[in-house]
Amino acid sequence: MAERDTFGGIIGRTADESTPWWPDPPKTADLPNVVVILFDDTGFAHFGCYGSDIDTPNIDRLAAGGIRYNNFHTTALCSPTRASLLTGRNHHTVGMRNISNFDTGYPHMRGRISHDAATIAEVLGDAGYATHCLGKWHLCPMAETSMAGPFDDWPLQRGFDRFYGFLQGETDQFHPELTFDNHHLEPRSETDDGYHLSEDLADKAIDFIRESKSVRPDVPFFSYIAWGATHSPHQAPRDYLDKYRGRYDEGWDVIRQRYYERQLELGIIPEGTELAPRNRGVKPWDELSRSEQKLAARLNEAFAAFLDHTDAQIGRIVDFLESIGELDNTIVVVTSDNGASQEGFATGVVDEMRFFNGVVEDVEAAQGRLDEIGTRTSHTNYPWGWAQVGNTPLKWYKQNTFGGGVRDPLVIHWPDRIVDGGAIRQQFHHISDITPTILGVVGIEAPTSFKGRDQLPMAGTSMSYSFESADAPTTKRAQYFEMFGHRGIWSEGWKAVTYHVSGRPFEDDRWELYNVAQDFSETHNLADAHPEKLEELIELWWSEAEEHGVLPLDDDFTGIAFRARRPGTPHADTKYRYMPPMSRLPNEAAPAIAGRSWRMEAHVSRSTGSEDGVLMAWGTANTGMTWYLKDGYVVFDYNLFGDHHVTRVESPPAGDAVLEVEFVRDEEGAAVTVKAGDGTEAHGRVPWVLRFIGMSGMDVGKDAGSAVTHDYTGPFPFSGEFSELNFEVTEELDPREIYAQDRARMRREMAQQ
Repeated sequence: MAERDTFGGIIGRTADESTPWWPDPPKTADLPNVVVILFDDTGFAHFGCYGSDIDTPNIDRLAAGGIRYNNFHTTALCSPTRASLLTGRNHHTVGMRNISNFDTGYPHMRGRISHDAATIAEVLGDAGYATHCLGKWHLCPMAETSMAGPFDDWPLQRGFDRFYGFLQGETDQFHPELTFDNHHLEPRSETDDGYHLSEDLADKAIDFIRESKSVRPDVPFFSYIAWGATHSPHQAPRDYLDKYRGRYDEGWDVIRQRYYERQLELGIIPEGTELAPRNRGVKPWDELSRSEQKLAARLNEAFAAFLDHTDAQIGRIVDFLESIGELDNTIVVVTSDNGASQEGFATGVVDEMRFFNGVVEDVEAAQGRLDEIGTRTSHTNYPWGWAQVGNTPLKWYKQNTFGGGVRDPLVIHWPDRIVDGGAIRQQFHHISDITPTILGVVGIEAPTSFKGRDQLPMAGTSMSYSFESADAPTTKRAQYFEMFGHRGIWSEGWKAVTYHVSGRPFEDDRWELYNVAQDFSETHNLADAHPEKLEELIELWWSEAEEHGVLPLDDDFTGIAFRARRPGTPHADTKYRYMPPMSRLPNEAAPAIAGRSWRMEAHVSRSTGSEDGVLMAWGTANTGMTWYLKDGYVVFDYNLFGDHHVTRVESPPAGDAVLEVEFVRDEEGAAVTVKAGDGTEAHGRVPWVLRFIGMSGMDVGKDAGSAVTHDYTGPFPFSGEFSELNFEVTEELDPREIYAQDRARMRREMAQQ
């Protein structure tokens, strides 16, 4: 029998003979508010108060009134860092070894946060806090993010009262795929000029706080604001793009040296810190061609504009908190989920989906698109050289367990408690320490049981001792790192670390050793000088790995995306039937066509024969495919990064028709056949097959958001009757075969450049 709530009054036969009773409300009136602001792919040096030349006056203002940490670490990737931040545990322990798009069948990679680890929102919500989540979630299996659910791991089911943001790992800043609480919103029109997601998120953050404090001023709030910035696509309003025009023409060598010198001047890196050498694959700026320099400079301008614009939105939120008298009693945390991104290759990309498809940017062809960079028609990411600038003075990047991947900025501002404004803290800490810190300072204990489930022990330790003391020793004993087989371990000022090459036996990895207490940028490998220390740390890594659920090691970075036939998911099927209209069905809930052959058919009826519109669209103006009727033709357009491969056939007359597209993959690309349903058909080819279309999902009956083709303006809904779309995957491939073909093509393209 279910346990009933305790009643403290008296129940008689009538109200006159009874005594009412109400439980005491949570005592929250004196507790501080909490705002956690999380950037994406923002490196150690990117904030102005950490050395860059990018204007971040509002973050700098928080740093000037609070404290900055220069020895703060993350997991090297987005979903794992978010899982660790929100739970206070290590990412493997809670089932988030990699991004939430994947479930490899092992406990450390389920694509969701284990329900044995309550989130800080769940804990604070139970204690009486109002809880708000805005921006990027990326902590739910993507196959469960359609309106079919299940909803168990959406923000509202993991402790948040309100949610406004996106569930995927990234989104277009001008045409975002948004979810409000538990329902998806229709994408904004292509003609909706003046919109930008960062501004929208700031508006909603202010709205949520205003509404909460207006009605319940005695209730503190926890607002988790996870920007799309500065993950690709790097997009910003025109005036911000113009502001940085020409700023980076001197090149990454000059700018990196300037950041380094400013960091020394600011004291954000210790005196004597050396600037790490260029990463492998980063050429000296002067050795680049003029075209390579122009593309690279313009790409970094877009990044800077994106960060600057986002900082302005932080300023709006901070100003609002100050205007309602809540800023002094609000703990504001600003950090990033990992170091600067390496996903732009050596040259940078105008469309980041090139990276995920193993395609190198054609630098000369990109010269005709320079003015598009940063706008609504681009999906850019900068090259490795600028990523290392963002990680100054460190080496390597996001995904790696060296400093460039795991060391990030951290600003904490809380005027009611932190009075050492502008100070720097050097204690070693990790993203898993944020939740224990917040719970500790508000006086709430982490539960040992939550909703009937025993809870995993916290791995993080509180950082609150450092609020007053710059000299107190760190409370961390040790911290392991692992990402894509890259490994690392920190303990008592020493760090052992590996750079792992996918496919190479783990036992062949070469471990390096650094005394990071004296060598901030990990430039002096002491492995040969201190073999006993190295062996001690390697053994400690294995011990920590076993304790925190890191094993088994898995370095299959690309093949993991194709482990798609998981039971109980849409990708376990080969046949699909959709009833239009449908908007932005997530990739993982849509047909599993990556690199495969397939066919689709649409059942339509046209009363006059002139009804036009989109039958199916998948992707954006940068990459994707669309199938539509227009001007007397049935058209299939396969968009390879703006290079359109079009197959069209004359449309059928009025009446019922079954239209078809067959897509048959072969060694040289794919053959396309478009059938009009009356016996006529047309044939075409695409030169190679996308194995990853993009973060934007599939539409049925329209093209919501950024239209895949310029031949129509979205959403261009089909104007006739459209009863169903049937999809069949007709070929199953070994993912390693697809990957090998992609890598071979990429090597050929790089050799040609």
